[in-house]
Amino acid sequence: MSKTEHFGLESIDDVASKLLKSFKTKTILFYGEMGVGKTTLISAFVKALGVKVKATSPTFSIVNEYKIKDDIVYHFDFYRFENANEALDIGIEDYLYSGHWIFIEWPEIISDFIPNEADVLHLKLNKNGSRTLKLSVYKEISKIN
Repeated sequence: MSKTEHFGLESIDDVASKLLKSFKTKTILFYGEMGVGKTTLISAFVKALGVKVKATSPTFSIVNEYKIKDDIVYHFDFYRFENANEALDIGIEDYLYSGHWIFIEWPEIISDFIPNEADVLHLKLNKNGSRTLKLSVYKEISKIN
């Protein structure tokens, strides 16, 4: 399963609401270069899930937690980690298998701990300022690589 979306920032809330219905899991991996809009898209997802405060980047806090009705959203940013073992220090396995929403920026850094099934979003910034987003399932990607 693979799905591609092209969007501008003005339609990001609509794209997030639509994509939430396409996810097969509650673990979402965000791939893309620095500045492509991973945190902005995650903020739109968090808003679509019912969070009233604006989601912010957890670059320095590593994880932000947002409470939603009957659930929790954990937003991770592993950009500053030097290796996957650092994730063990914050209890990453407990988070990943908690059954709650998990949004991960820079998941390639903790690839050893990612569950067998997760949804994957690849973001690309286009020359005109729009974004191209490709949604796929992690287990399909891991079989190819």
